[in-house]
Amino acid sequence: MYSKEITDLLRKNISLLSDKDSSKYPYIPQQDSQLPRLNSLRRIIELVKAIVFPGYFGDGSYCSNMQEYFIGVRVEELYGLLCEEIGFGLQSFAKDEVPDVRHQSEVIAMKFIDALPEVKRVACTDVKAVYDGDPAARTYEEVIFCYPAIIALLHYRIAHLLLVLGVPVIPRIITELAHSRTGIDIHPGAQIGEYFSIDHGTGVVIGETCIIGNHVRLYQGVTLGSKSFKFDENGNPLNIPRHPILEDNVTVYSNSSILGRITIGHDSVIGGNIWQTQSLPPYSQVQQGRAVSMILTDGAGI
Repeated sequence: MYSKEITDLLRKNISLLSDKDSSKYPYIPQQDSQLPRLNSLRRIIELVKAIVFPGYFGDGSYCSNMQEYFIGVRVEELYGLLCEEIGFGLQSFAKDEVPDVRHQSEVIAMKFIDALPEVKRVACTDVKAVYDGDPAARTYEEVIFCYPAIIALLHYRIAHLLLVLGVPVIPRIITELAHSRTGIDIHPGAQIGEYFSIDHGTGVVIGETCIIGNHVRLYQGVTLGSKSFKFDENGNPLNIPRHPILEDNVTVYSNSSILGRITIGHDSVIGGNIWQTQSLPPYSQVQQGRAVSMILTDGAGI
């Protein structure tokens, strides 16, 4: 049994914590609307993974002779969850009022389902790129099960599709779920081609307006970022193209930073620990200067 002193203290702080004053707490929803649910978004991701790579993900209830049935069950569940979560996202975060949220969410969910075969095709090119680029990978199965790049890229491809279809906020949540799990930070707005691979992956950052061609390979610690921001008359940063463009067949080795709206021409190689802020023509190679090696004896120094 609470004493009056404890009861009063609890009531006071509950009242303070329940304050919805938008001037003090602008992030608290002012309307009665359901926000997207993290558990449902995680389930959507797991369903897509089980559909794209049947047998690898899911609850283990899989038989190759019944593949169509198992995929059908998951697609049906996926459609229902997409309709709900997209609706919550549109209701809570759309810039303009959506006149018929339910209908719009159903249309977007159908377009998403219709694009899944293409998501699967491109995801398989990523698997092949990772496998072909790493002699430590013994099988495609090992790549799908074990390599963080595949998880991060599949999250990205799901999120990018939803972003293109006009879904707010949810795409960013999906890529951040992969970021926290893999250490690979890919903004859903980036445009990434086929046969994309990331080796090891930890610390990779790919900014919102990046454009990446086909057969591009990154190593751990690579940043494809912006060099500076431009601001409007009110001091707010402008969301304009500010990240690099990597053309086809570019390789960027570990811990290099490529910054600004520059273009790295096709078939170029950026060595490790490079700071690149200027565009490069095709077939470029950028490397650090070689370290000087010498043997010092009898107390001699540099």
